[in-house]
Amino acid sequence: MGTIWFWLVAIMLVGYVVLDGFDIGVGILHLWIARDDAERRAVIRSIGPVWDGNETWLIAAGGTLYFAFPALYAQSFSGFYLPLIMVLWLLILRGASLEFRSHVGGHIWPIFWDGCFSAASILLAIFYGAALGNIVRGVPFDANGNFFEPLWTNFRPRGETGILDWYTVLVGLGALAALALHGAAWLAYKTEGELNERALRCVRALWWPAAIFTAVITVASFRLEPWLLDNFHRHTWGFAFPMLAIGGLAWTMWFARKKRDAALFAASCAYIVGMLTSLTFSLYPNVLPSSLSPVHLGLTVANARAADYGLKIGLVWWLVGMALVGVYTYFAYRSFAGKISAADSETDEGY
Repeated sequence: MGTIWFWLVAIMLVGYVVLDGFDIGVGILHLWIARDDAERRAVIRSIGPVWDGNETWLIAAGGTLYFAFPALYAQSFSGFYLPLIMVLWLLILRGASLEFRSHVGGHIWPIFWDGCFSAASILLAIFYGAALGNIVRGVPFDANGNFFEPLWTNFRPRGETGILDWYTVLVGLGALAALALHGAAWLAYKTEGELNERALRCVRALWWPAAIFTAVITVASFRLEPWLLDNFHRHTWGFAFPMLAIGGLAWTMWFARKKRDAALFAASCAYIVGMLTSLTFSLYPNVLPSSLSPVHLGLTVANARAADYGLKIGLVWWLVGMALVGVYTYFAYRSFAGKISAADSETDEGY
């Protein structure tokens, strides 16, 4: 049951990154891809009906993590207290920026909220990437199985580490490039006219840093933690995950050049899914490794999961809940399907 829930939590987190990832990517590009207020309204309208629904996946994933792996939830939320509070404030700031932009009068306030939306999205992408880097690198568990990381120490990924070091900053910048690429692919899919052309140019420009960061981070991860390759040696079918990432990244550039917007966004989704499932496959059975190994082994599926009885009962309710979420997500995206034009936003009173 522990392995099943390990992958269920991973699926929910991957779903969150794919869905809310393009929201964050749109925020990253917001100030640069839109040239006037009408275009900024169009950019925001492309995510307006779905962004809050996308963020509920994070809440659902957190609840699932609490239920299935209570030890991991307790240790990570106490050890990562400072960055979690910062992420919470960034999420609040993004939501406030989207909602208040058109509801506070004057010429200055929309500019202020546009800047907040973009800055919060950039920092959120970097913090999410740094969090992922901390999971791969491990954390300094003490003899009692507890840990606490300051924001930074000596910027080295070994010993008494901080949230930020050269490796986690590298992963953070890679996440920034990947989510910006994902956001550009979404805008190409949802917009038309000059905005669409500009989004396609952004995809082609952002593809290169995303590809370079992907390659550099992959090499750095395996050199820093050689054990990440163990599952690939034992189960060669696992190479399907990195192949999905490589294929998705390659097809992203191909479809951008061919101006096939829907296929482009699907390829971007495949790239992100492939990257995250590759990481999940390589980490198993670890859920939060120790940076002081082999002195302290860290948290694994075996020592972090809840009791089997609760996991079996919870599986039934998880299936019911995810069926409802799936229906709602399909309805929301189906209801607001179609392209958005900047010209339609000039007289729009919403976002």
